[in-house]
Amino acid sequence: MARTATIITLVLLAGCASVREARRPVVHHIVLCWLKEPGNAEHRRQIVEASRSFRQIPGVLDVRAGEAIESDRDIVDDSFDVAIVLAFADTERLAEYLAHPVHQKAKHDVLLPIVERIVVYDFRE
Repeated sequence: MARTATIITLVLLAGCASVREARRPVVHHIVLCWLKEPGNAEHRRQIVEASRSFRQIPGVLDVRAGEAIESDRDIVDDSFDVAIVLAFADTERLAEYLAHPVHQKAKHDVLLPIVERIVVYDFRE
């Protein structure tokens, strides 16, 4: 009985360790964009589409992009047009993404010509 309890405990601990390994810290890069022509649906689409190209950059774990949700709540800032959220394993992968030619091309060819203001938030889980 004691041997069975020990085996069960070891299996459970091993499972917990693998879950912790799988949930390594993640770095999130949040980009909020205000368009030069606020509400321009075509420009919003262009940013969302360009963001999808970031999936091909090594080190990018996830990419999400979309429009702000209009809200009547005072605590919600819905003044931006498009948000982009990316995930990386660490800050080194984030730095590599920022310098990558695919990111630089999207930034110079799509974002800068149509975006008035950009605010970025980076945080680690």
